[in-house]
Amino acid sequence: MSSLKGYLKGTAVLATAMALALPAFAEPLFWSTQAKPVEESQKMREQVLAGFPGGVDYQPSDDGPWLTRIEAELQANSGTIAALGALHGSLSSMGDDLVDLSGIDTSAVSPAMMELGKLGTSEVKYIPWMQATYVMVANKKALEFLPAGADLNALTYDQLIEWSKTMAEATGGPKFGFPAGPKGLKHRFFQGFLLPSYTHSTVTEFRSAEAEVAWGKFKELWQYTNPASTNYSFMQEQLVTDEVWVAFDHVARLGDAINQRPDDFVAFPAPAGPKGRAFMPVVAGIAVPRTAPDMEQAKALVAYMLKPETQIATLRATNFFPVIATDLPADMPASVKASGAAIAMMSGAPDALPALLPMGLGDKGGQFNQIYVDTFERIILGGQDVRTVLDEQAEALRTLMVEANAPCWAPDVASDGPCPVN
Repeated sequence: MSSLKGYLKGTAVLATAMALALPAFAEPLFWSTQAKPVEESQKMREQVLAGFPGGVDYQPSDDGPWLTRIEAELQANSGTIAALGALHGSLSSMGDDLVDLSGIDTSAVSPAMMELGKLGTSEVKYIPWMQATYVMVANKKALEFLPAGADLNALTYDQLIEWSKTMAEATGGPKFGFPAGPKGLKHRFFQGFLLPSYTHSTVTEFRSAEAEVAWGKFKELWQYTNPASTNYSFMQEQLVTDEVWVAFDHVARLGDAINQRPDDFVAFPAPAGPKGRAFMPVVAGIAVPRTAPDMEQAKALVAYMLKPETQIATLRATNFFPVIATDLPADMPASVKASGAAIAMMSGAPDALPALLPMGLGDKGGQFNQIYVDTFERIILGGQDVRTVLDEQAEALRTLMVEANAPCWAPDVASDGPCPVN
């Protein structure tokens, strides 16, 4: 037995010595919550990261194990992870443990997107990596009815209302479509587009006078919205049948229309309100933990992910769009080219106002969404008084934020405790 123990001990010592003799951390470890499906992760390795000098060890993980591993390395003050890839919400609570990436050239990324990566500090805690969002699509037949002097790529909500009114009057029926069906993403429109455009807030100013104006504007728009919208879930279907000529939806729910009839449709940014052109980006970022084994190599990997060719390769691998303005190759699907151009214009607009997905709500995310759905149904479908509804729903929202102990997220100002509802 003693000889066996001695053998095992000797083997362990030899293995340790061999490990120490090898070049440490030759391939940087990219630890990511994104591109988890086998096909996507393989494309990340073979098509996206293969061009990085020396190669990259790309390892995707579910959120739980991802967080457990990086927390263990941070606690040990020593690690093997070179770069972290995750959605904004996952990175937002790690600011103190992420190194400043200010030295990396981010001139091709919009200032609004870069502001997200600062996580409320003066340093660049993460750099935007890839994004998805919602856009608008119009049948080209609708363009002749645009208001005089209106720029399709820089519309206001007032111009959208006027446009919809003119179309309805000229064609004999409403041509604007909205995903208000049971499976439609209507709540995201109110949370990330309409209300922040008027209030610069998703939560704190929920019942403000500006929010009252925003709901009033949507009531105007609803007059010229196809009444069958309460059954719509994926707007691509109604665009293809010409049931609607102008629509709002997630890029993934508009793609079939553009791919089936690429010459008939154009994608464009969401409208702007008095506080900016609010939009809801699904932003994934890339960061470097303070325990990265080779800091210069890790930063080089971050810079590599921003190269135009890398951004295009990432789009092919993940269907997430670039965070930089870049020309898309001709062999991309029509929907990708159209949506990509609209996203680039929206996120890079001078009045761009990112309104993030809800964060910190835990299992109460569904209740949060329902408050916005209920508000829509009471005001728009039920015709109830806007002020009364907002006052009552604000109380439900306040209670929920306290129960979830969820701090504010952009565009609301950061809070120490539960995000307040004024």
